[in-house]
Amino acid sequence: MNSVSAQLPGSFDKVQKHKYEFSTFIKDFDRITPIWRAYRSMEIAMIFFNKAHEFLECGLQPWRPTLKALPALSFVVMEYLKDRASQLVIACLLLVGLLYIFFNSTPTGADLLFQLQGKNTHPSIVSGSNATEYRDELEEALAKVTRPNKMVIIAMVNEAYVEGDKPMLDLFLDGFWLGEDTRALVNNLLLVAIDQMAFERCMFLRLHCYKLQTENDLAREKVYMSQDFINMMWRRTLFLGDVLERGYSFIFTDTDVMWLRDPFPRLSPDDTVDLQISNDRFNGDEWSQANPINTGFYMVRSNNKTVALFREWYQRKNGSLGLKEQDVLDRMMQEGAFAQLGLRVRFLETALFSGFCEDSRDVRVVSTVHANCCRTIKAKVADLTSIAHDWKRFKGSPPANDTVPFAWSRHSACEESWH
Repeated sequence: MNSVSAQLPGSFDKVQKHKYEFSTFIKDFDRITPIWRAYRSMEIAMIFFNKAHEFLECGLQPWRPTLKALPALSFVVMEYLKDRASQLVIACLLLVGLLYIFFNSTPTGADLLFQLQGKNTHPSIVSGSNATEYRDELEEALAKVTRPNKMVIIAMVNEAYVEGDKPMLDLFLDGFWLGEDTRALVNNLLLVAIDQMAFERCMFLRLHCYKLQTENDLAREKVYMSQDFINMMWRRTLFLGDVLERGYSFIFTDTDVMWLRDPFPRLSPDDTVDLQISNDRFNGDEWSQANPINTGFYMVRSNNKTVALFREWYQRKNGSLGLKEQDVLDRMMQEGAFAQLGLRVRFLETALFSGFCEDSRDVRVVSTVHANCCRTIKAKVADLTSIAHDWKRFKGSPPANDTVPFAWSRHSACEESWH
């Protein structure tokens, strides 16, 4: 596991400092473009490449602002060649250098296409007191939903979750409407759509929406543990790692999780707890790595340790044929990756963050109910609808009514979905 430690950035604050420096350099780059046109010189281009390579060595991803420079660099090369055709080799080397920086500052070559298409990188300039910040569409979407501490809530949907008489997305939103102190949390929710139909439905509902580009067709229902399901889970991991690298912490929630209470009071506010993750079943110890984790609901803080975790996690994709990302993360934990990275991980008890695998024993404190241990969307919708009815029944009962014990409805549709 030495490869995990080797990827850990030296200092998160140092990275943030370099991000500011790179943005400032690109701002200066815009101003010197006319000079390039006047003098037709390749020397200034060398400054750009050296600076970008310096930031690349610090673990940054300078390719986003680099996109802004591509047209000007191409113009310089062409103008230069008009007068100095004998220097063709030098010009080609400079362009190769630019492409080297461009490709090597992304996670993998295959994922570069996703990032380019998904971000629609036409940088917008947001003026601050001391810096000019270049933001793509994802950055703007995150900024709109963030809480004061750069904490956001993220859920992902595809066409299968927005179609039908009672779509899963509608049921998910019902939880925020029916829950205790949950309605305002929709303002912090970023809904990531992985196909056009889901995106249009999200926009129609006037939610905060972001369209994510994918290589494969992930629009229709992906049955649990099918190859398409596994591909979708890995695409999700790549996206969430990008969010962390932008400095945003988040709660990720599947849309088959019903929010009955605001979960933040039941999540540790301690900044030293890097990851808080739900479990299929809880063994009684919130710090025990023997708990069977579930990536359908977790909170992660953005820092150098969690960024390194997500990088290593995604890099294991190609060597984990037939395994979903949750299985790979569990394997990393068992191999000691959490300890090697210095991560503090809290495992959430099912009394507070429950699921169909193990119901909460106390409806008076439960925050979320996850339709886990279930194979199809149809079954999840049926049994989550019963959970919503159970919740209404509880809320409508007299306070402190202990004469009739509360019991959740049986998750019969999900039980039958395995047969």
